Amino acid sequence: MTLKNSSTKKLSFISIYFLGINGVIGSGAFLLPQEIYKDMNLLSVVVLLAAALTVSFIALCYADLSSRFTESGAAWVYSYNAFGRFAGYELGVFIWFLGCCTYAAEVVALLTTLKSFLPAYNNQVIYFSTAIGLIVIFSIINLFGQSLMKIIDNISSAAKLSTIVLFILVGAFFLKQADFTPIMPVAAAANTGAFFHHFGAAFSVVFYLFTGFSFIPIAARQMNNPEKNIPRVLIAVMISVTILYSLMILIAIGIIGTKMGTSTTPIATAFKSAIGQWGYIIIIIGMLMSIFGVAFACSFNTPTLLASLSNEHALLPKWVGKTNKYDAPWVGIIMTMIVTCILITQSYIFLVSCIVLASFVQYVPSILAVIKFKHNGQFPNHGFSLPGGYLIPILALLASGYLVFNFTWKTITVGGFVALLTAALYLFDGKKRFVAAEQAGTAPKRTAQSSQTADPNGATKVRHHSYHIF
Repeated sequence: MTLKNSSTKKLSFISIYFLGINGVIGSGAFLLPQEIYKDMNLLSVVVLLAAALTVSFIALCYADLSSRFTESGAAWVYSYNAFGRFAGYELGVFIWFLGCCTYAAEVVALLTTLKSFLPAYNNQVIYFSTAIGLIVIFSIINLFGQSLMKIIDNISSAAKLSTIVLFILVGAFFLKQADFTPIMPVAAAANTGAFFHHFGAAFSVVFYLFTGFSFIPIAARQMNNPEKNIPRVLIAVMISVTILYSLMILIAIGIIGTKMGTSTTPIATAFKSAIGQWGYIIIIIGMLMSIFGVAFACSFNTPTLLASLSNEHALLPKWVGKTNKYDAPWVGIIMTMIVTCILITQSYIFLVSCIVLASFVQYVPSILAVIKFKHNGQFPNHGFSLPGGYLIPILALLASGYLVFNFTWKTITVGGFVALLTAALYLFDGKKRFVAAEQAGTAPKRTAQSSQTADPNGATKVRHHSYHIF
């Protein structure tokens, strides 16, 4: 979000760093090692490093774009300014859909975790009643503003990091060398085609583990010395998360070996094998607190995004952005609640694939926007400029394109439906409303970030300064 005034206290580097850690590490850190291991065994770590490198290229593109604009919204704002109103409209709705999918995935992850030790949740009535009840409770809480969100987010962050660090430090003393075999599944080693099939399947799942980075450039604008700290925060978060993920997977494999591919809660199962039932309880409690916090944060942030599309940029009808006396976007909260309740009927893995697809949809236009702005010089950088010319954007684009080959037809169908529905809404409502706003002189303008100072003669000078990390 943009700052309302210059007197607002800016966040320090360390504050943004921990916000980034909490935003990237979600339920997948505890539940997805099983899926990754089934495809690649010990080579899961190699897949993880490849995904981390790929996402780092994309994150650097976001750092470049965030130095060009002061508006909130990230990907859809970049597309709006690069490719026009329709692109911004499509991306805005897709990012809201991404938020709903993430929200639903965290709720499903919470219930999946409970199911692992409470057999009652195998009953579909109890399962869905709890899920819907939780979403409704979150929605009611959000109608009264954001004060509770910060408290829950802080508790969730502390529980998450404490659980992960404890698992790594204690689990390291219980490794067995024999459990580090096989290096890869027999099916993956059959031939080159089989290897790349398994690698691709694992890659798309691992990619999900890093998708939370995209908010960091926006939050970083509220930092001290953003021209230096934006790239530093992105790099520090990506390196830290990669190390934590790699150690978690390696230690879990080293403790339980091939059992890694059969447990629904592999990290908790590994800790139980290491130190007994107490280890399982500790990890489960940490997981529940972590997942609960991320789900609650999604329940707050997703409706806020929907309201901003209406209130700040007139991309959606005014009624979508309506707020109550607590300044809570009640229409957005209700719409998000309904869509999320529909999505929780799907499996966790399917929701993860939808999140990766929605992330892909926002990454590609953002990367293309970097290339376009570098080519035409429009919306110049202030504070950070992507080094290497077009090299990093092209690598990011190629790596993102690789994901297309790993989407299932079901995922692509859902993504296509969202895109077509959004396009229809634009043609029947959005375009007419924007034309009316242009005629009335109230249409939002494309704005670039600028840093201006007045010279002694009264003229205005625009400062163009860049910070290169290489």
